[in-house]
Amino acid sequence: MPSWAGRNFQLLVTASFVTNLGSSGATIAAAYAVIDLGGDATDVGLVAAARTLAMVVFLLIGGAVADRVPRQRVMVLANTANALSQGLFALLVLTGHPALWQMALLTATGGAAQAFFSPASEGLLLSTVESSHASQAFSVFRLSMNGATIGGLALGGALVAGVGPGWVLAIDATGFAAAAGLRSRLKVGTAARAEPSGGIVRDLREGWREFVSRSWLWGIVVQFAVVNGVLDASEAVYGPLVAREHLGGAGPWGLALAASGVGTVGGGLLMMRWKPRRILLVGTLGVFPLALPPAALAFAPRLWVLTVVMFAAGVAIEVFAVGWMLALHQEIPEEKMSRVSAYDWFGSVAMTPLALAAAGPASDAFGRTGALWGSAALVVVLTGAVLALPEVRRLERRTVAQPVVTAKPAAEPLAAPVTPPV
Repeated sequence: MPSWAGRNFQLLVTASFVTNLGSSGATIAAAYAVIDLGGDATDVGLVAAARTLAMVVFLLIGGAVADRVPRQRVMVLANTANALSQGLFALLVLTGHPALWQMALLTATGGAAQAFFSPASEGLLLSTVESSHASQAFSVFRLSMNGATIGGLALGGALVAGVGPGWVLAIDATGFAAAAGLRSRLKVGTAARAEPSGGIVRDLREGWREFVSRSWLWGIVVQFAVVNGVLDASEAVYGPLVAREHLGGAGPWGLALAASGVGTVGGGLLMMRWKPRRILLVGTLGVFPLALPPAALAFAPRLWVLTVVMFAAGVAIEVFAVGWMLALHQEIPEEKMSRVSAYDWFGSVAMTPLALAAAGPASDAFGRTGALWGSAALVVVLTGAVLALPEVRRLERRTVAQPVVTAKPAAEPLAAPVTPPV
């Protein structure tokens, strides 16, 4: 670790590495648990949608809670809930034939826990480093998570093919339990966030005012409400089916997803050295290549072609993610970070349950190829629309990121969200 990375930062990075390693494989395992029981695209989509729907329902409450109580405590409890839900999911798969509703309920439980975890995590990461090291901290943190994603996807795909999805889900549950233990050891100061000014409803109103006052913020969140939905449908529903029919099953699909993870590592290394001045303009241009994976799946390509495309998309999304994190770090007051982050997460995942649930019917109505081409087209059109916003084109990096000065005292440096850490 670099010299500026203290004990707390190292614990956070290690905990996120562990959970990402298990969860990446569990994404494949959950899909194939449904498929192995005879499920079709609609069934796969419904189970995947249950998790995201629960996140949407609880995210705003989670953000308000995380601005009121110790964020560390929220994160530990959320990790514990995820460990229990994934452990029971694994037990059902290993010992029998779980019903579709049981799998959906357990993934929904994990999604609800994530709704509290994600906003809390945004306000904690940078409390462990000096603000002058914000960019390096973002890059190191995401390099660690992306490295875990690569290993988790490749290993998860191989394990699902070799020993079945139940054991992969059990590994994920163990990872969440370990992460809860690591995060419980954080030594976080209690001094100093401003006292809540009123009830949770009032807190949410204040967060909403912060959110809608910035066109770059709500514009990109609206964009990703659709982009995340169609891309999740492509990867969680169509991808496993294309892989089963044309690539050889879970193992090759895991390798293709891992190539995307390798791309994010490459993008992270690039962003550690490249510091573009217009961070959102460059980041938004990096969203266009996300149209490539669904377009490639529409062709049912050879594995090497798909891995190249996934690698390119991984590089591109990391360029966006670092710029997005830095923009939020610069512009959002710390004491409102979790609430604003909750609106960010809420908007970014709000359409995903609908997209996942509609993936099967869309495939029936337009054909899988037509649905995939439609996904690619939506990514391109919406990204072009976001570039029309002046604030997106003009917002610039500060030479040294500093906390936003507000009327209320901020106890911790600002953190910045991405669309899903665990």
